Amino acid sequence: MLILKNRNLPFSLCCLLFVTAYGTNTTSAKEPAAKNINSNDQSTAEAPIENGQEATVQPTRSNADQVLRHAVFFSFKKEATEAQIDTIVNAFLKLPTKIPEIIDFQWGTNNSPENLNDGFTHCFLLTFKDEAGRDAYLPHPAHKEFGKSLGGLHEKVFVIDYWGTQHAPLEKELKHAVFFKFKDDATAEQIKVVEDAFAALPVKVPSIKAFEWGIDNSPEKHSAGFTHCFMVTFDSEEGRSAYLPHADHLAFVEILKPILDKPRVMDFWAEAAKR
Repeated sequence: MLILKNRNLPFSLCCLLFVTAYGTNTTSAKEPAAKNINSNDQSTAEAPIENGQEATVQPTRSNADQVLRHAVFFSFKKEATEAQIDTIVNAFLKLPTKIPEIIDFQWGTNNSPENLNDGFTHCFLLTFKDEAGRDAYLPHPAHKEFGKSLGGLHEKVFVIDYWGTQHAPLEKELKHAVFFKFKDDATAEQIKVVEDAFAALPVKVPSIKAFEWGIDNSPEKHSAGFTHCFMVTFDSEEGRSAYLPHADHLAFVEILKPILDKPRVMDFWAEAAKR
């Protein structure tokens, strides 16, 4: 059984750790959960080695509707002023005007009530059409110039890439980004059980307006051992509040307990970068 490092976490919080589980799929809450969630026929590449351990096999795109998400999170040093951080954020927001391969860009500051953000405060979600777009972005001079603009003021950076699917934009989008590091002894069969249970949640929890999930395929070395990303979308804080204690959500955590090593959670109101 999983023993959480903080035994004082409320049960609803533990459930939050689980609401987004394993795979590379997307669905709208109004669609049957099995429409995309259960289609796990991705081709795979050889698993890379990171931090001395074998990382999860990285999937490639399984259908033409998928886009490549590039999720980036920063924490900043205590001495970084608000003005300095704003300058860095504004420099990042200008990249879509300089790098056409970025087809969508959303960002925000963490507002999760769960205290599982590990100090990360700034969230950025970039979208590319395909791996070729990402391959053009990473070494692009404008991207490299942005890296210099950080000026050593960032404390940590966390990056996860995964295949997702675009959904119809909401008037307001509260992104609930959940990342999992599974135990080394978690089996494929156990994770598949988690995957199937998670696939049913969007039709059981009406406040989930959209979600997508995927296995990390970033060529960078900033995943900190996390292998799974899950992006749940609400249209209000009330929607998130309804989700956390929902009976189906509470039941979901029981499947997760034996195999979860560590979660990481950041929530943010998605703002678009101006083009």
